[in-house]
Amino acid sequence: MADPRGFLKTRQRETQPRRPVPVRIMDWKEVYEARQEGTVLRRQASRCMDCGVPFCHHGCPLGNLIPEWNDLTRRGMGQDASERLHATNNFPEFTGRLCPAPCETACVLGINQPAVTIKQIEVSIAEEAFDEGWIEPLPPARLTGKTVAVVGSGPAGLAAAQQLTRIGHTVAVYERDDRIGGLMRYGIPDFKMEKDVIDRRLAQMQAEGTRFRTGVNVGKDVSWDQLRRRYDAVVIATGAMVPRDLPIPGRHLAGVHFAMDYLVQSNHATAGDTVIDQIDARGKHVVILGGGDTGADCIGTAHRQQAASVTTLAIGKQPPTERPAHQPWPMFPNLFEVATAHEEGGERTYLASTVEFVGENGRLAGIKVAETEYVDGKRLPKAGTERIIPADLVFLALGFTGAEPAGITEQVSAPFDDRGNVARDADYMTEVPGVFVAGDAGRGQSLIVWAIAEGRAAAAAVDRHLMGSTILPAPVAPTDRAITVL
Repeated sequence: MADPRGFLKTRQRETQPRRPVPVRIMDWKEVYEARQEGTVLRRQASRCMDCGVPFCHHGCPLGNLIPEWNDLTRRGMGQDASERLHATNNFPEFTGRLCPAPCETACVLGINQPAVTIKQIEVSIAEEAFDEGWIEPLPPARLTGKTVAVVGSGPAGLAAAQQLTRIGHTVAVYERDDRIGGLMRYGIPDFKMEKDVIDRRLAQMQAEGTRFRTGVNVGKDVSWDQLRRRYDAVVIATGAMVPRDLPIPGRHLAGVHFAMDYLVQSNHATAGDTVIDQIDARGKHVVILGGGDTGADCIGTAHRQQAASVTTLAIGKQPPTERPAHQPWPMFPNLFEVATAHEEGGERTYLASTVEFVGENGRLAGIKVAETEYVDGKRLPKAGTERIIPADLVFLALGFTGAEPAGITEQVSAPFDDRGNVARDADYMTEVPGVFVAGDAGRGQSLIVWAIAEGRAAAAAVDRHLMGSTILPAPVAPTDRAITVL
């Protein structure tokens, strides 16, 4: 611990400043200013208490060595901090931008002071490492002669692929889109993470020997059975992309879309691709159903497309601003969040039950909502409180119900569980020997940090299956339902 009194000397929590709202909504660049300079970062890192029992380790599914790289940052030892950070996390530049930081809610200092800025320190370490050229390819010393196909190039698939490549297996990553990255590429807007952040990490993976196959829809272009015959092991990392629908009157009207359809099109357009019949919010009244991260991404996207108005409707109660009694430290609390997109404008309404989509001539014109009331624990629309909100576009950001079938059951006889996920055992393997599942496809929609952790753990299981033993770390078990699950 560099400064045992650091948390007493520096009580103020300083986070990375954001660009002014009127400026940032005019482009698609990240909302944050350049990373914090060394003095501020070191001062914030010194607030880490180096607890005897670091609960931040438990809050992080990856088991990141947070006190260690906080200490190294405080001492100005950036390269050593990067090595400790990468010891448990393949992609800290992703999690430092996209993870909701359950480690910070588990921070011991957070009991009576603002928590350490763990997430900001993490991304700053990663960015310095790239800037200084400390991130180098780590190719294997020898090849095992074993081959592995990873299907899906999101964080779980990429983490599994990198671990397996570095241990000496020949790995090919299959992606149905035209570029690698999964939801990080086409689900996350650039104002949260610009895509060159992905590209520079992919360059490292390619130099290490990982092979990428884009534009291949496994289950259609190539069958799962063909992959099984061609490779010694297969890892399913396709995510949980089946969206939750809202089957109410008017659902068929033009203008009602799943949120991810909207975001994917926008990300293609931002990348310079031609998008035919793109969903465009310019000059339109936009209503978003769902108050999570996907809904916030729609808010920011609609603002940048210059929507006339943006309204978010949530069926439940507004979360509290302070930790509730039933979610004590170090649990991840459900709190009222003001994301960067919420700062940019729009109206947020809670206890709003959607009753009907209203339209004219097959086109959406409004949305009928009523006040939500709780009856025997159920949320129901309260009679007599109906009203119509003008709407030209409605985006359903209601979460996801599981993995896409994609021919998995028919072609490899791997069943799904009652939660809509591909069933697996304690070693991440399906009922089919040599076929494994990692990330959201096996656990349901979750956090990016869980995806990376599962990718690393599944890689260890694959290596053990192929070689009889493994030296790869396995940070989590597939049945682990730790306090970080939202």
